[in-house]
Amino acid sequence: MTPPFSDTVHIRELYASDREPIREIVKATGFFSPEEVDVAIELVDEALEKPDQQDYFFGVAVCPDGGSKSSVSGYVCFGERPLTEGTYDLYWIVVNPDAQRGGVGRALMRWAERRIHERGGRIVLAETSGKPEYDSTREFYKRIGYREEARLVDFYRPGDDLVMFTKHLGNAAIFV
Repeated sequence: MTPPFSDTVHIRELYASDREPIREIVKATGFFSPEEVDVAIELVDEALEKPDQQDYFFGVAVCPDGGSKSSVSGYVCFGERPLTEGTYDLYWIVVNPDAQRGGVGRALMRWAERRIHERGGRIVLAETSGKPEYDSTREFYKRIGYREEARLVDFYRPGDDLVMFTKHLGNAAIFV
């Protein structure tokens, strides 16, 4: 049984020491190709190498690992969608398989939505695959208040649709 992390998860900014744990978590999910793992790490590197950049914002979930230190349990990456007013893309949300279904993903999303709202964001756009392996991902988005807005059939490759979800952030009261 997965431990309930939701009460103990802490979200913090990205540190250089998070690079390899993030790579391992992305690989461990089994959802991403080697090329996709490389893209995830390119964004991490961009944020670490250019701390003043405004394209990619990261939150890293740290949960107690039972010892005296804490371990990276997941991360979220988002940024403002170019040529829009207040629309943000959710680029990545990945949770270590050992920490899934324990509230880490929900905590990461809540953290990201707060930061987006603070930056004047109105809408969060999340894209994912339509393949059956992603059923739990799509259900996760629905559970946390996202709505399926569009489906582009065979977008990634034949049989692999692009499914787009949105959440309108609206009133700051939702973040209390």
